[in-house]
Amino acid sequence: MQGIAPRQIESLLAKYSESHLNPTNEIIHFVCIPLIVFSLLGMLWAGHPLAALAVTVASLVYYFRLSVPFAFGMLLMSGMMLWILSILPQAYMLEISLGVFVVAWIGQFIGHKIEGKKPSFFDDLRFLLIGPLFVLSFLYRRFHIAY
Repeated sequence: MQGIAPRQIESLLAKYSESHLNPTNEIIHFVCIPLIVFSLLGMLWAGHPLAALAVTVASLVYYFRLSVPFAFGMLLMSGMMLWILSILPQAYMLEISLGVFVVAWIGQFIGHKIEGKKPSFFDDLRFLLIGPLFVLSFLYRRFHIAY
């Protein structure tokens, strides 16, 4: 009798976790990944709010295919981010978003230097979308939410 194959989301999170074992790197990721998502949405929003909404919807489609509970978590998180973007002053949205994006990515690479391993997305671009789920997975496990 063969064992049950892990779901795709479990395999992706396990692979992603391999280069995120150092506690300092994890903390950096918990801060920087949401900032990267927020700043990316901010840059898109600065172009046109519908661009940010379209990218959000496209990512949610992917997340729903991986895990419905994670997709709802990302829906909540991205919805809050889009709401915040809608109430922020629009005059400096692009400049602030670019600045946050650059600083957060510098943080990510410092984390990986500390970890001693390259970022997962160097091997598979899907991991750019898995990073936010990695952060959510810690919250879900802490609050005993199945994903």
